[in-house]
Amino acid sequence: MTAMSWAFWFVLGLVLAALFVVGARRLGIPGERRLLALGLVVAALVYVGFAVVWSGGAWIAAELGGVVVFGGLAVLGLKRSPMSLAVGWGLHPVWDAGLHLVGDGAAFAPQWYVVFCISFDLLVAGYIAARFRTLPVASEQARGGKAEQEAAQV
Repeated sequence: MTAMSWAFWFVLGLVLAALFVVGARRLGIPGERRLLALGLVVAALVYVGFAVVWSGGAWIAAELGGVVVFGGLAVLGLKRSPMSLAVGWGLHPVWDAGLHLVGDGAAFAPQWYVVFCISFDLLVAGYIAARFRTLPVASEQARGGKAEQEAAQV
């Protein structure tokens, strides 16, 4: 990939991530968290698809392991603290780069997609960390805490 191509896919990832978070924000806090959690799982599932099409059993198993890890963080982000979503989205670029950009997964994961995904993931992680930094944990939300109402107005 040329430097221009890298830049294109990186910027496209940022633009689409911005649209994703704007759309998620419009759903209100519960819907927003659900969409952000679903997106994290989908981000991991894409690599399973690549492994199924262009690789084989060992890579499919490894990628399914990623789905378990990122799916677990997504569930924690829904049930507990949304910061688990920020951690998941923040760690996904490590998975992208470590396995699929410089690791053996580069044999089956398209490089353009990995670059796109890294920028997408980083923007979403930053958004979640900034958006939910003051949001209380699930037990406070269940009581309809004032902090949640204030966070919704941010």
